[in-house]
Amino acid sequence: MTKLISIVVLFLAGCSLYAQIPEKSFTVKYTTEKILLDGVLDEPVWTFAQSAGEFQQYFPSDKVPAQYQTDIRMLTDDTTLYIGMTVHTPGPNYIIPSLERDFRASGNDNISLVFDTFNDGTNAFLFGINPYGVRREVLISGGGQDVESGFTTSWDVKWKAETKIYDKYYTAEIAIPLTSLKFAEGETKWRFQSYRFDMQSNERSNWFVIPQNQSVINLAFMGDMYFEKPLGRSRTPVALIPYINAISDKDFTTDETNNKLKVGGDAKIAIGNGMNLDVTINPDFSNVEVDAIITNLTRFEVSLPERRQFFIDNNDLFGSFGSIRHSNPFFSRRIGIATDRLGNSVQNDILGGLRLSGKLNKNLRLGFLDIQTAKNEDQEVASNNNLMLALQHKVFARSNIGMFFINRQAFGDEPFATADEEYNRVLGLDYYLASADNVWSGKYYLHKSFQPGDTEGNISAGALLSYNSRYWNSFVDLAYINEDFQSDLGFIPRTDIVKTVGSVQRLFWPKNGNINNHGVEVFGISNWRTSLDYQLADYDVRGRYNFILKDFTEFGAEYSTSYVYLFEPFDPTGTEGAVELPGNQEYRFGTFTMGYQSNLANVFAFEGETSIGNFFNGQRFSIGGEATLRLQPKVRISLNVNYDKISLPDPYPSANLWLVSPRFGFTFSKSVFWTTLFQYSNQRDNLGINSRLQWRFAPLSDLFIVYNDNYAVNQFEPKYRSINLKFTYWLNI
Repeated sequence: MTKLISIVVLFLAGCSLYAQIPEKSFTVKYTTEKILLDGVLDEPVWTFAQSAGEFQQYFPSDKVPAQYQTDIRMLTDDTTLYIGMTVHTPGPNYIIPSLERDFRASGNDNISLVFDTFNDGTNAFLFGINPYGVRREVLISGGGQDVESGFTTSWDVKWKAETKIYDKYYTAEIAIPLTSLKFAEGETKWRFQSYRFDMQSNERSNWFVIPQNQSVINLAFMGDMYFEKPLGRSRTPVALIPYINAISDKDFTTDETNNKLKVGGDAKIAIGNGMNLDVTINPDFSNVEVDAIITNLTRFEVSLPERRQFFIDNNDLFGSFGSIRHSNPFFSRRIGIATDRLGNSVQNDILGGLRLSGKLNKNLRLGFLDIQTAKNEDQEVASNNNLMLALQHKVFARSNIGMFFINRQAFGDEPFATADEEYNRVLGLDYYLASADNVWSGKYYLHKSFQPGDTEGNISAGALLSYNSRYWNSFVDLAYINEDFQSDLGFIPRTDIVKTVGSVQRLFWPKNGNINNHGVEVFGISNWRTSLDYQLADYDVRGRYNFILKDFTEFGAEYSTSYVYLFEPFDPTGTEGAVELPGNQEYRFGTFTMGYQSNLANVFAFEGETSIGNFFNGQRFSIGGEATLRLQPKVRISLNVNYDKISLPDPYPSANLWLVSPRFGFTFSKSVFWTTLFQYSNQRDNLGINSRLQWRFAPLSDLFIVYNDNYAVNQFEPKYRSINLKFTYWLNI
């Protein structure tokens, strides 16, 4: 198998050499004149600035100029990049669901600017703004291939922007300090892209043309912005971010009440033009948004996104190795979580740590992380040092080769720590392919873990090849994970498997009518147990047909046929004390699913899905969806409901599983936000309430009041309650 994967990699490398992409560019003029940042482009210097040129329509067609054009002009002085924009629209009836920062682009009017400051097609900075002047900033990584893992909205940086609304257009003035960006000293060119959403005309457009089968954030599709005067040294200031957090909580299961004051903070230190050093002491993440609860009917763990600011910057350097779905050796959410003496996952305090990441030169990136967690004798959790070293070198047009070393090392001679818990080490090599036009992409990786007394085998390997064209999309994903492979800091839901995943999709693009595109896809996934002579463990084959209309409405249908061989007894309902389905037995079942999503820009928007079919040796009916009511721009109310009816024959448990999650968002201004989330899950036996009031009183400086409450629902009684008053301040020195 390894030989086959190597042949595939050589083929992928050759693919990255061939691509033809049209050129587009403009010049950023140098100025010494002062610009008043008020959103009005009335300074004479803006007429001196060069226009970047017209926009191309992306949706509903990608073959014509944008119906409503956008004019972008840029200027720079020794400290700041200035951007002036005139955005033409059908009228002033803009869709602005919220005034809260870091909005997602879909479903509202906005424009985004993307800067690839190192010209590598791998990482970029995004700055976005809507007609009301609400801002967002995003880190794009991995070439923009994956919107979920390579699009980080929790990144924060200082910049300013103002807008002005007119009858059939709005203008914006943006000032981005050069200290907020990283770039090479003496640089004369950045790669650039811009995309905008116009919800009144249902038009999406781009400055640099992108085929509609490609993502708008893909960094393969960018033009050039040339600086009239070469940029100087990146002089990012040292930033100190101290915090004070007053906490009062009560654990009703132990009847313990705590009142405490936590003090700590972070520091951000620039090293040269391309490196960042982040230092944290006694960090506190109580203001981080609560995780969404899901109904899990599988036997495997589910991953959740990282939202803690300390782990965000250059996170792709650490978290993009392997496969994020099959075998990810570094998953930063593992840090700060431990297993107690009863086998439960508990919070494990972080004492401190540092993180060095960024560019060593044009092609080479370095990542180094070292975090120390605390000891907890009551829960029998040892103190651990968590270390990772990563290197990534660019090759060909947009591809790279990476290597890493991970070490989780227990500290102290604790009586409750066993010998096999002393350390876990993982060493790996990855090759990531991204052709210049992004038609071909892929990955090859080989990882090995080391545990006390266990150094033989312990291999994780895989290969992925994807093809993306206007009419055909397909991929093949292969993975091998040895039963003894282990990464304590990773996300590896299954070991002892050989996995194959594949998909073929055919798209159709009607020239007339209300349908933008429709297509059929066949998707399959299979797993074999390597330690059992490659016995088939499970497979899932799906056939689906999907339609996307020109008003952004989507709907489709799917049929799947599944096979599962249970090696161990299992209860999919999670009912306490129930009789489990017997192991060493196979199960076959099929499911029919239908889904619908309305235009998310509607005042009342809805998306939902329902399915019916067999489930193991019984039946399952599921229905779920989310409805959103927008009273713009102050109030946004949403309700997420999922219902699963599991009917299994006696003596196995049947269940009616409910997950109900209403969310209320109020934005009193662009600096004061209040969000309240309720999450009811009878599978989790929990009703959770999280209410957070945030006042951004200065750039990147906040006052938070966070209230959490949790109740058992089967026998309604309180479980845990807390309230936090937290103050953070961002100080540049």
